[in-house]
Amino acid sequence: MNEKVGVKITSEENAAIINFTSSSISDTEGILFVAEQIKEFIEKHRPEKVVFDFEGVKFFSSQLLGMLLDIRAELETYNGEVVISAINPQLHRVFRITNLDRVFRFFPDKQSAIGVVP
Repeated sequence: MNEKVGVKITSEENAAIINFTSSSISDTEGILFVAEQIKEFIEKHRPEKVVFDFEGVKFFSSQLLGMLLDIRAELETYNGEVVISAINPQLHRVFRITNLDRVFRFFPDKQSAIGVVP
């Protein structure tokens, strides 16, 4: 059974913080809906950095990786950056296997992700 995918988007120090509200992110329609919410926020606020906070996330589908890459490409148009915080080691392994650990920067928690200048 899929949990409903949702996010809470906040701003802090010219960074957008994306907190996932479910522990499993695999619903295709939910991921598409969340992606649109995030893109609208980015277009409106143009943050220097978008922090995807994975605290509490235990599973995600490969479609989420595609969403992260799409949002990264959008931010790169104005030199913004996507970073990832609080991801558990098993999920971080997916980034290493796909070589996406070379594309994104990772931080142990949201505060350290916000504090780093892009």
